[in-house]
Amino acid sequence: MENQYFTSDELKVKNRAFLMGDAVKVSFFVRNGKLIIDEECYFFLMASMRKMRLNIPLTYTLEFFQTLFHKDVIEGKGIQNGIINFQVFRNNDEITLAKSSVSYFYEVTEAEDILAVQPRLLELDLIKEINVNNNLLSNIRVHCPENIYAGIYAQENDLDDVILLNPNKRIARTTSGNLLFLEGNVIKVPKQTEGAYISPLMENLVTFLHKNNLADIQEHEIIAFESQKAEEILMISDEKGIFSVGKIRNKTFESSRFTEMVESWKGSF
Repeated sequence: MENQYFTSDELKVKNRAFLMGDAVKVSFFVRNGKLIIDEECYFFLMASMRKMRLNIPLTYTLEFFQTLFHKDVIEGKGIQNGIINFQVFRNNDEITLAKSSVSYFYEVTEAEDILAVQPRLLELDLIKEINVNNNLLSNIRVHCPENIYAGIYAQENDLDDVILLNPNKRIARTTSGNLLFLEGNVIKVPKQTEGAYISPLMENLVTFLHKNNLADIQEHEIIAFESQKAEEILMISDEKGIFSVGKIRNKTFESSRFTEMVESWKGSF
């Protein structure tokens, strides 16, 4: 491929997402031609912007995003089922960064049903060369070089994803989502203080399971070895969807019970 060179103007020099990774990302979900869980996703976006000290425009209301996505995505692009990955970035147009304006960019990935467990079972492994933090910004989707490194590691080792540990060598998450571990009637979920993502999609699922007494939901500090004790493992990614984990190293896992639970959850929408 021929090399391409760009001037500062062509690179939109005010775009700090490009220059410094100064942005946050949240997913919105379209199912059967309608936005779902949109209020939870909106409040997560607002919380993420506040954590990154982004200037929140007065126009950024829930109704603004509902209208935007209905007009441009559902009607404009004819998307009936998909994931909208929405990114807000800071412009470099004020003396102080906290007062700088923001802009947004989004792209849509079509999916058959974003609430369904995808048919392909994932193969994961642990990565020990790097770890992820467990501070205030670890729970939101911001620029993360650890994700890039781990994603390349997964590709080079013929894996679908890798399990990232925190500095205490406990399970935080994968590069793209959170893990749920099923043992008996108990679903163990890594705590957000361990470095897990905040996930409106996952929170909606576990709230449904808890309210309907379909499982005992427990937040845990989970050491790496405990992944081998689980009967089933579910990976929930707001960015990509819902997947069953089929294998970690030499251990294989079933997927029927989590699939049944997710089917029950789908029926509630």
